[in-house]
Amino acid sequence: MSKTVRVAVTGAAGQVAYSMLARLASGEVFGPDVKVRLQLLEITPALGALEGVAMELDDCGFATLDGVDVSDDPLKAFDGVNWALLVGAAPRKQGMERKDLLGLNGKIFVGQGQALARRAASDVRVLIVGNPCNTNCLVAYKNGKDIPHDRWSAMTRLDHNRAVSALAKKAGVPNGAVSNVTIWGNHSNTQFPDFTNAKIGGKPATESITDRAWLEATFVPAVQTRGAAVIKARGLSSALSAANGAIDHVKTWLAGTAAGDWTSSAVISKGEYGVPAGLVFGYPCTTTNGSPWQVVEGLKHDAFGKERLKITLTELLEEQDAVKELLPS
Repeated sequence: MSKTVRVAVTGAAGQVAYSMLARLASGEVFGPDVKVRLQLLEITPALGALEGVAMELDDCGFATLDGVDVSDDPLKAFDGVNWALLVGAAPRKQGMERKDLLGLNGKIFVGQGQALARRAASDVRVLIVGNPCNTNCLVAYKNGKDIPHDRWSAMTRLDHNRAVSALAKKAGVPNGAVSNVTIWGNHSNTQFPDFTNAKIGGKPATESITDRAWLEATFVPAVQTRGAAVIKARGLSSALSAANGAIDHVKTWLAGTAAGDWTSSAVISKGEYGVPAGLVFGYPCTTTNGSPWQVVEGLKHDAFGKERLKITLTELLEEQDAVKELLPS
């Protein structure tokens, strides 16, 4: 084990990170021959809880774990990191409007983007998980421009996995039979889970699921609002599945997408599909052996899909406007 990968995780005492850290440390993600140094960041009041998490990681006795560093200083937590998983974000509180949440989190991600640009390794790759993740990613990369734009992404893999599962259940097939799913746009209830370009058993999903009314009126809103349904049932937001989505995102980025398939990732637009360049937008993406995400181009949308793309793009443009004071030119 000559190679060591440094991985920063923010919000590291929270539920999502708690479901993620052992998998990062165990060798599952980076392989059994790579050591992992975890550099964990939390707000000062949560450092005591984070020390307990670090103790638990030590107690797992992973052969691949090189050590755990705990800090409330982004400059320390991001020092030399090869991967940064930005999970921590301020939650929405009663009486708070979405624009208030955008501004509050935006300020957090200004500092984190700047700290990453100053201290991260030259090969760093960044995944923003904390919501609203698309716009948090926008703020972070605009404030961390020394890091190439193709190293930044925001997580839509949780939504992608939800869509795969829902289509598989409806079609009565294993999850592995579903491919070419895309979550377009924002990680919010305006996202568009695209069934028109998805495949089941290598054929268009609409050939296996012929009930168009179900696809439009049940499948799409169910994926869009799945997080709220989990909260209603569990009393808490998605943690296990969110952590799994982040792990899947990193594993796919490292190993590559399967031939003929793609995954969903929110990346910095270059103008694909009419999305303004610079916006962080969910797309169908491929990658090979850790290379930058590549947007799959040339997919077609019917009238229903075009309308859904317009809705989610409008929301992201509104979010961009809400944080414009935090975006350096």
